[in-house]
Amino acid sequence: MLDSVERELQATLEHYSLTPSVRKNGIFYGWIVLGACFFTLFVSTGVRNGLGVFVVPMSDELEWTRTSLSVAISIGMLVNGISQPFLGRIFDRFGGRAVISASLSILGVCTLLLNYTHSLWYFILIFSIVMSIATGGASMVTIHSLLARWFWHKRGMALSLGTAGGSAGALVLVPFTNYLILAAGWRVTWTLLGGMILLLALPLAFLVIKDDPSDMGETPDGEPKPVPGRKATKPGHQRNGPLEAESWRDSYRTPPIWQMSSAYFVCGMTTAIISVHYVPFAIDRGLSSSTAALAFGLMSGLNVLGVICAGAISDRLGRKYLLGTLYAVRGLAYAMLILAPASLGIWVFAIIAGFSWVATAPLTSSLTADIYGLKNIGTLNGMSTFAHQIGGALSVLMGGVLYDWLGAYDVPFAIAGVTLAGASVAAFSIKERKYSVRYQVAEAPQAPLPHAG
Repeated sequence: MLDSVERELQATLEHYSLTPSVRKNGIFYGWIVLGACFFTLFVSTGVRNGLGVFVVPMSDELEWTRTSLSVAISIGMLVNGISQPFLGRIFDRFGGRAVISASLSILGVCTLLLNYTHSLWYFILIFSIVMSIATGGASMVTIHSLLARWFWHKRGMALSLGTAGGSAGALVLVPFTNYLILAAGWRVTWTLLGGMILLLALPLAFLVIKDDPSDMGETPDGEPKPVPGRKATKPGHQRNGPLEAESWRDSYRTPPIWQMSSAYFVCGMTTAIISVHYVPFAIDRGLSSSTAALAFGLMSGLNVLGVICAGAISDRLGRKYLLGTLYAVRGLAYAMLILAPASLGIWVFAIIAGFSWVATAPLTSSLTADIYGLKNIGTLNGMSTFAHQIGGALSVLMGGVLYDWLGAYDVPFAIAGVTLAGASVAAFSIKERKYSVRYQVAEAPQAPLPHAG
């Protein structure tokens, strides 16, 4: 008996001699997974956000109206939204590596096929249906759900860094895509972007991503490895949150998921319309296509800074107050876009909205994981994103229809901006302190500060 006690004590001492986030190979593997997730979103989101610079050249060559193209894009967002809960469920069952790799394969092939676009129906089939489903499998739904498994203490920061990949992709790829279109035409550009997905993002995701820390013999960040023969505890001696449930359906009997989803619906409305109609709006205001793409790239670059800061702050001060504030700031940006003179509004919007545009996504996913746990995180993130994409589809369609009717984007942008007041109220009303597992921790070195909401 003494020998067994001695062996257990020795194993414990050897284990705790390692620093919390460093393993035998010198680095916590979660950071490597995060790097792969960053680049996955860099390519997949960056390519999709570049659609705005295709609107004018494709419409001119194929003689499409803004309404017809907006219908096609709206169908894509709706299909993407409908697929998200199913993809989240598949993630919960089979893991992120399989879902993300398969999705990148299909996404790359579909991007190549857009080179052969000859009719609106072909574009709807490839882009709006097949490509939109594939995009959902390599999106923030799966990336956030995967990273939530790897990180506990730095969950907000990790999810924000992963999200920053999409913003960095837009920063680099939107101006680059515009350059390629001017230099080689939009058909060649689709081919080059598809090759980038297949040759760069797909191999990295397939080779690097692991589904769970246990796959590498590790535990979430900042947590010690379990001692052999002793049952592992949850991170930070964590207790189950009040709303953690076996079935994802039970979550929809509680207020927070509805509050987050309704705010995320507005998030979709106010980001999708910008992704598609911001560059054409800027061109209508007198900017060249290159300058408009540069303004969009600036906004995306500031997204990187905003989302990283938001993640770091939320890990220390809580999520809901920051989430509500970001929606309010985005509303201010919309007001400046419409009311400020011509090009000034374009640039002021890019700066203000840049800090808030995608920062709401990791905050929403982090808050969902904090309140409802990880068992059904993929499904719940998928359901929230479904609401997000419905809002996005409606706003893109609204932008195209009202533009063709009124000859300007002011009215649809104003409608989108007003909805942000409701999103801000919904976020502020979440009872984070009551339901978040971060406030159910008995011994956690990085517990939220007392004045968090």
